[in-house]
Amino acid sequence: MKQHPLLDHEVFISVDVETAGPNPSTYAMLSIGACLVSNPQQGFYVELQPATTEVIPGALAITNLSLETLAKEGLPPKEAMARFEDWVHEVVPEGDRAVFVALNAPFDWMFVNDYFHRFLERNPFGHSALDIKAFYMGLTGTRWSRTSMRQLSRRYLEGRKLTHNALRDAQDQAEIFAKILAESRERSPEEV
Repeated sequence: MKQHPLLDHEVFISVDVETAGPNPSTYAMLSIGACLVSNPQQGFYVELQPATTEVIPGALAITNLSLETLAKEGLPPKEAMARFEDWVHEVVPEGDRAVFVALNAPFDWMFVNDYFHRFLERNPFGHSALDIKAFYMGLTGTRWSRTSMRQLSRRYLEGRKLTHNALRDAQDQAEIFAKILAESRERSPEEV
């Protein structure tokens, strides 16, 4: 099957984060999980020392992470982001472009982009992210309300639910995106 010419030299990386709340200016990013869409077992995971102690209890409860434990055992954010950047450079061949992919990318992207720029002053993904929900909506013509993880999981993961472990969720997202991408490639390039 011929690959769409616009997709050459792009390496899709599924990313998921767990956080202490809804925005990076107030709440800490607690963990990052990432994997190659083409090989979800080739992954990255790190837990971070909290950059702030502000927390929404419900957000923290679903992660099974503790701010106290992370303060002792997590990596300092600068080191965590440097390791993530090193992993991205390791899995993306020279001359290829790393493409950040997430289910509800605006959420995950805002934390990852903020932390990369705040702690390293750069982002190996550049200035953009690919949202699985929007890609699916565009491909299928469905309504936005039918792009939730619950809906996509029924179609592509036999109803599996999120674990709220950043790596496991990134792997599930990679599986969903790979299947949606395969569907898109079955269409002619003029339709994609």
